[in-house]
Amino acid sequence: MDSPLLALTRRSAAQAGSSRDSTAAENMRQLLQLRWMAVAGQLITILVVHFLLGVKLPLFPMMVVVALQAFANIISFVLLSRDRVTNVELMLGLLFDVGSLTAQLSLSGGATNPFVSLYLIQVVLGAILLESWSVWVLVVLTTVCYAGLAADSRPLAYPPNIEPLIGDLNALGAWLSFVLSGTLLAMFVTRISRNLRARDAFLADLRQRAAEEDGIVRIGLFASGAAHELGTPLASLAVILSDWRRLPKIAQDPELAGELAEMQAEVERCKAIVTDILHSAGEPRGEAMQSVGARAFLRDIVEEWRTTLASGPLTVDLQGLGDAAVVAGPSLRQAVWNLLDNAAEASPGGAALVATCDADELTIKVIDEGRGFTESELAGVGKLYHSGKGAGHGVGLFLASNVARRLGGRLAAMNRPEGGADVRLVLPLAKSRR
Repeated sequence: MDSPLLALTRRSAAQAGSSRDSTAAENMRQLLQLRWMAVAGQLITILVVHFLLGVKLPLFPMMVVVALQAFANIISFVLLSRDRVTNVELMLGLLFDVGSLTAQLSLSGGATNPFVSLYLIQVVLGAILLESWSVWVLVVLTTVCYAGLAADSRPLAYPPNIEPLIGDLNALGAWLSFVLSGTLLAMFVTRISRNLRARDAFLADLRQRAAEEDGIVRIGLFASGAAHELGTPLASLAVILSDWRRLPKIAQDPELAGELAEMQAEVERCKAIVTDILHSAGEPRGEAMQSVGARAFLRDIVEEWRTTLASGPLTVDLQGLGDAAVVAGPSLRQAVWNLLDNAAEASPGGAALVATCDADELTIKVIDEGRGFTESELAGVGKLYHSGKGAGHGVGLFLASNVARRLGGRLAAMNRPEGGADVRLVLPLAKSRR
C-alpha cells in the first residue's frame, strides 16, 4: 500500500499534468483561430490585389496554399478534441504556418513583399509557447526562409497605371503589416498569457493543497504516536480506579463513589478515543466511508457531543433533511465535532446546528453568538494555524476544511448581521439508498 505522502504526490502530479495538458490544448485553439484569420486575410488580400488593383498573381497555387491551411485547421480541430497537445505538436503547427507564409510570399514578391514582417508573429508566439530547443528550431527555420526569399523571389508584375504609386503602395503595405502584426500579437499574446497565468495559479493552488495535506499527515502521525504513548498510562489509571472502587471507605461514601465513577467514565472515553485514533491510522483510505442517513448521522453526533463536552445549550434543526444520505465516516464526524467545540467556546451562552439540503448538496451550519471573524481570519479560514485564538490554534477548521474537500465539498465561513459567526460544511449528497 502506498504511503499517504506518496499517494498525495501522485495525485498532485496527475492534477498538474492535467493542467498542463488543458493549457496546451487551449493555446493550440488560439493558434487555430489565428490560422483561420490568416486564411481569411490572405484570401481577401489576394482577391483585392489581383482583381481590384490589377496586379496579376498566380491565383491557382496561392489558392492551393489557402486551401491547405483551411484543411490543416479542420484536421487539427478534430485531433484536438481527443488527444493531448504536446510541445512537438505546437512546434509543428507553428512550422506549418511559417511554411505557408513562405509559400505565399514567394509567389507574391518574396522579401520585397511588405507582409514579410509577419514572420515575427510566429517567432513571438513560439517564444511564449514552446520549450527552448523548439524556439530555436523555429528561429533558424524562419531565418532560412527569409534568406531564401531574399536570394530567389518572384517579382510582381505591376500594371503600367499603378507603377507611379508603387512606392506609396509599399509604404501602405508596410503600415498595414505593422498594424496587423501589432494587433494580432496584442490579441493572442494577451490570451495565451492569461492561459499561462491560470495554469500557474492552478499549480500554486495544488502546491498549497499538497502542503496542507502534508500537514494533515504529520498531524496524523503525531496523533498516532501520542495515542500509543497514552495507552499505557490510561490502562494503569483504569486499573487503579477499579481498585479504588472496592475500597470500603470509598464504597461507603456516595459522593466520593459518584466522582470516582465519573472519573472511570472519562478514562474509558479517553481509551475509546485512543482506540479510534489507532484504528483510523491503520485503515486504508476510504475503507471507513459509507453512505448514511444525514439526519441520523448528525443526531448521533449531537447526542454524543452533548453528553461529553457540551458547555452550553445547543439548538438543533434537522427538519429540512428528509431522507437525504451523505458519504460519512469518522473524519466527518470529527469535523462536525470540531465546529461544535469552536462554537461552544466562542459562544458560552448557546449555539445552533442547522442542516438543510437541496437536490445535490447537504449544508451543515454551525452558528454561534460570539465575536465573529475579523477580515484576516475570514480570508484564512481553513488554513493551518490561522486563528484568532493565537499561535498554534486553528487546527479544527483546517481539518474540517480538508475533510470537506476530500469528500468533494467545501468549508465556508461568514459573519452574521446580528452578530456571531456562521460556519458551514457543504457536502455532496450520496445516491439515494434503496
